[in-house]
This record gives sequence, C-alpha cells and structure tokens, in this order.
Amino acid sequence: MLFDLPLEFPNIDPVALALGPIQIRWYALAYLAGFLLGWRYCLHLAGLSARAGAQRPNREDIDDFLPWVILGVILGGRIGYVLFYQFELYAQHPLEALKIWHGGMSFHGGALGVIAALIIYPIVRKFPHLRLADMVCACVPIGLFFGRVANFINGELFGRITDSPLGMVFPGGGPFPRHPSQLYEAALEGAALFVILSALIHIKAVRERPGIISGAFLFGYGSFRIFVEQFREPDIQLGLFFDHFSMGQLLSAPMMLAGLGLIAHALFIKKRPEEEGV
Repeated sequence: MLFDLPLEFPNIDPVALALGPIQIRWYALAYLAGFLLGWRYCLHLAGLSARAGAQRPNREDIDDFLPWVILGVILGGRIGYVLFYQFELYAQHPLEALKIWHGGMSFHGGALGVIAALIIYPIVRKFPHLRLADMVCACVPIGLFFGRVANFINGELFGRITDSPLGMVFPGGGPFPRHPSQLYEAALEGAALFVILSALIHIKAVRERPGIISGAFLFGYGSFRIFVEQFREPDIQLGLFFDHFSMGQLLSAPMMLAGLGLIAHALFIKKRPEEEGV
C-alpha cells in the first residue's frame, strides 16, 4: 500500500558537540572536513605534477591558496544564496544577509567565488590558471559529499513525496515519506564524481591538457545536479520555473555548457610552452 512502512529518519542531533554555550554542528564539521581533506588531496596532486616535471602550482602555492578558497566559498556561497534564492527577503532586510549563522548557502554562488579566486590568485603568483583549477576541481567533490551528508543530518533540502522503498518521513517535511535526495547528491555529486575525476587526473595524457578536469567537473556536477533535482523538493519560495525547472537546474545548465567548452579548449588548443613536458 502507498506510504506503508517508510524508512525511519535517524534523527541525529545536528549539534555534534556542545561545550557549555559553544555548539559545534555537524554542518560546520562538514565544511572543515571538506577544506582539510581537499587541501591534502591537492597537495598530493601537486606532488604528482612535480614528479612529472611541472613547476607550478607547487605545494607552497596550494598552501597559500587555501584561505582564498575558504573566502571564495563562504562569501560566494552566501551572496549566491541571497541573489538566487531569497533576493526579495534580503532586499527588504539587507542586514539579515550578514547573519550567516542562520543558514543559507548556495553551491553555485560558492563555485563563482572559487572561480574568482582561481582567476586572481594565479595572476598574483604568476603561473597558468588551468592547472590549479584542475587540482581544485578534482577535490571539490570531497566537500560536496560531506556537505550533503550534513544536509541530511539537519533534515533539510529533502526530496519530493514518494512511494519508493527509499522514502522516509523527515521532521520538517510533513507526514508523507520523501526521497532522501541529500544522500542521492552525496552519492553522485560527491562519491561518484570524485572517483571519476580521480581516475582522469591520474592519467598522464589528461594532465598534459589542463582544463579537461575542470571541464569534466563542471559537466559532471551539472549533469548530476539536474538529474537529482527531479527528486528534490523545489525551494518553497521559488517553486518551479515554467512548471518544470528548479533553480538548481537552471543554474546547472550553464555549468554543463562551460564544462564542454573547457574540454574542447583543452583538446584542440595548442599547449603553451610552459605546459610542455608535464
């Protein structure tokens, strides 16, 4: 029968550790894990490139770039959420946009923030852009995985009502079972995309063409996000555009096109002298 015996939501406390008035939430730990593990993986990739003959970016470049990434993710993510998802609210109450502890981050905004950092930082440090972009894009799925698991723990961004055996009743989602779309995203945008990019970046012929990994990330994330959005509940304040498309899908489509463009550029544009022999 429809909605019989849905899976039980685990009801994990969003607060991982409470020390008096100080509360450390799983969501904050997810960000921390994403940044730290992503940084370590980038160092590994920098070492891999160095052994193959590439001079930059090196491990020192990666270390110094970490604060840029953190700033790009936080500022871009918050600004993106304000502009893409709650513009009317924050236009009326602009000071509320500063209260990031109330939640509200956009992946697409964070991506734009990191892209800005990827453009500016190599100019400052004087080395080509795309090799650093490839390293960063290869590690982004690590943060996506932990972030989506944290969304699940928080019981937020749940899916649409379903009679699937995977459906579960979320505390804030009404009485009917819904898709655990956060876990779908963790599996696809996180684990699966990481495996794909990791396999690609360890192929020498791919590393010799900077931009392929960045393009594969943009195309892969856009594809997975558009697919999972079919199961995710649309944002209540936005609904569906043209009765079919969510904001996440509309923002992901240009990512796919940009990804294809980067891959084409990497495959068909002659390598610069500083990229030879890598």
